Amino acid sequence: MKSITFFCLTLNPNHEETIKKLSYLPVGLGDNKFSKNCFSDKEGINISEKNPFYGEYTFHYWLWKNYLDFIKTEWVGFCQYRKFFAKKKVSTINLSFSDLKNLVITEKNNQINDIDCILGEKFSVSNYKFSKIIKKHFFHFLKNPDLFFNKRKRNLKLQFDLFHGEGNIDLAINLLNQKDRQDFKNFMFNQNSFNPHNMFLCRTNLLKNYYETIFPWLEKCEKIFGFSNLKDYGSQRIYGFLAERFLSYWFTKNYKYEELPIIGKDLSDYKNL
Repeated sequence: MKSITFFCLTLNPNHEETIKKLSYLPVGLGDNKFSKNCFSDKEGINISEKNPFYGEYTFHYWLWKNYLDFIKTEWVGFCQYRKFFAKKKVSTINLSFSDLKNLVITEKNNQINDIDCILGEKFSVSNYKFSKIIKKHFFHFLKNPDLFFNKRKRNLKLQFDLFHGEGNIDLAINLLNQKDRQDFKNFMFNQNSFNPHNMFLCRTNLLKNYYETIFPWLEKCEKIFGFSNLKDYGSQRIYGFLAERFLSYWFTKNYKYEELPIIGKDLSDYKNL
């Protein structure tokens, strides 16, 4: 009997059977046509039209409103068609399908009985490539020259300002519920790494608590950022990026967690299975 209901999200209908062969449940997002056997964000109560802005969170919203009560496994998990939780780090992406299948996490083991969630290994935002600074953010660093030399000052707040609009994270934080507002602000100002990609596994009974916190907040943020003026990728997907930072903060604050490696491997590489 499976211990985890594990969803794998994709934009490509050609990935559906490959996802099943990895023992995941396929979720089809975006405008492409998927089979009726694939989970979707478009039936029932949904916000599928917001997918270009919310990313995977349109499926999370659908799950919250339509399917969460039907999940009977103790754990639930989420990965993507090109990113997977792995049992160990690997130094190559030239993996056969058999290698990938043996490497990815599809079930929980007894070692996680004492924890509540699993997140991807933290990603540091302090190690900017100098070439990238010169190309995109030179004047910001020129106004704050200490940033060139003091990596500790390159916190999550700064990274969000540079890549997703200066001051946007401050506006969003001010809309958070009173319980989380100051703690999340401290997280963004004092940390320089986070658990990336909106990927996680958790005990199923925790998921409703997360959804009841994240979605009312994102809905409030829509009144500030809207949709029509979000042009480049960094701003267009701002709701997904806000959720990514908040997920890292919320689970690590409230629950016992462990981290696992996340490996990148695009399922489109396996065309002839």
